[in-house]
Amino acid sequence: MPDMYVSVPYDANGAEGINNEEVNKLPVAGTVSRNGVVAYDIPDTNEGYEKAKAELKNPLPTTEANLEKGKELYDIYCASCHGTKGDGNGVLSQRDKFNGIPNYADRELTPGNIYHVIMYGKNLMGSHASQLRYNERWQVVQYVEKLRSELK
Repeated sequence: MPDMYVSVPYDANGAEGINNEEVNKLPVAGTVSRNGVVAYDIPDTNEGYEKAKAELKNPLPTTEANLEKGKELYDIYCASCHGTKGDGNGVLSQRDKFNGIPNYADRELTPGNIYHVIMYGKNLMGSHASQLRYNERWQVVQYVEKLRSELK
């Protein structure tokens, strides 16, 4: 089989992933980053959540371009659950697919814990780290903060 005439292909629509594991995962610890991947070493624990809440700050300047991109990404990845206003009344909530989706106005949020939840997920929400690059996550954070200020 030197020319791969008879290879064993992966099923493109298969659910097993690679080696029977999920494929949307964070990079393996200790690996070299590629394509601008920034290391995130805060663990997915309650202590890590509190550390991110207290210490992480958004490195991006608040600009109209960042907010527009944040809105675009929010509409793709977040609005179906959290709603276009951030009130927890997205399409999936309206159809009773998920209950208890948080309203951004009813809890204390900081840029750090919003980013942390995007990285790891929380409760029913899964991680979006593999869908959003570093800058995109912070753009979504900016837009969530904007929505939160409008809900008050």
